[in-house]
Amino acid sequence: MSESRPPIPRAIWALGFVSLLMDVSSELIHSLLPVFMFTALGMSAFSIGLIEGAAEATALIVKVFSGALSDWWGKRKPLALLGYGLGAMSKPLFAIAGGIGLVVTARLIDRVGKGIRGAPRDALVADLAPPEIRGAAFGLRQSLDTIGAFIGPLLAMGLMLLWADDFRAVFWVAVIPALLAVALLFFGVQEPERQQDGKRVNPISRENLRRLPAAYWWVVGIGAVFTLARFSEAFLVLRAQQGGLALALTPLVLIAMNVIYAAAAYPFGKLADSTSHVTLLAGGLLVLIAADVALAWGGVWGVWMGIVLWGLHLAMTQGLLAAMIADTAPGDLRGTAYGFFNLASGVALLVASALAGLLWDSFGAPATFVAGAVFSLAALLAVVWRKARRAL
Repeated sequence: MSESRPPIPRAIWALGFVSLLMDVSSELIHSLLPVFMFTALGMSAFSIGLIEGAAEATALIVKVFSGALSDWWGKRKPLALLGYGLGAMSKPLFAIAGGIGLVVTARLIDRVGKGIRGAPRDALVADLAPPEIRGAAFGLRQSLDTIGAFIGPLLAMGLMLLWADDFRAVFWVAVIPALLAVALLFFGVQEPERQQDGKRVNPISRENLRRLPAAYWWVVGIGAVFTLARFSEAFLVLRAQQGGLALALTPLVLIAMNVIYAAAAYPFGKLADSTSHVTLLAGGLLVLIAADVALAWGGVWGVWMGIVLWGLHLAMTQGLLAAMIADTAPGDLRGTAYGFFNLASGVALLVASALAGLLWDSFGAPATFVAGAVFSLAALLAVVWRKARRAL
């Protein structure tokens, strides 16, 4: 049976390496940014949470419009190129920033670029992948993306040690892989032809939105609750630093998390092609609850265990949720479907990150992770209820 499965198309491999290069660039900066804002600029955890949440929420909300536009236009690659191009253009701004204003501006431009490219890229993966290997295709792209997400912090740590904590020099290095990502997408990915029947219609019209089934909206809802439980990873970095981790070594947090994420994303994506999606999602939530408990009360070794479990739950759930959207949405509305999924997740992420920072400042770090465990438990109960209903 497994021998008859079609191979993953080369264009999906190329998209994975595009994601890898851009994540190397982004994580070179983002693995240092929370500590830079906290120590060098004297910002509070609440302010960092608000900035991080706003930046990530901006990316996710923009995906609504880029996804719908890709459905209306019938093309995904040009929007993906625009998004990756904005991401590359934002990197020098971090290096030349003289204060928090330009840092925030660069962060928002970078995330707008991520928002523009995200839904069209995911829809492009779904367009390119045969249905029987869709989970594996999303898992592969996510795995390559995440390899970049630990190479970036690893480079950041080495360069910070080599250059005596020179943030700006490290930020300049991030420009190189960003430009390579744009070049690879331009030359290495050919978009499949899509049939356009009649005149173009508005993908987010009431009539088209009614074509999105209840199963799709359930995935959107559970994804939003899931995101409430999974606030910005900046708080993982701050938690480890609170435990005594040296400034130059703080990228180790994202390295550890993303090594696990990268190693497990493809196997779990492949597993999703032959296993109940609801069961796998429930397992990911249990792992997230365990991560939050370890981060709240586990001491130094517990914090690192929590970071590892955080990476494992991402591997179990992120490609899975993307595949669930592709499976439940009509093919001509996939960009729009990913857009609305990410809109709900973006609003939830903004709320979650602001709440996490507020709890941290008011009650201490453990309260932040206890709240995450509570939201995870709520999402788990919703998943179990869904599974029980389908069994009746």
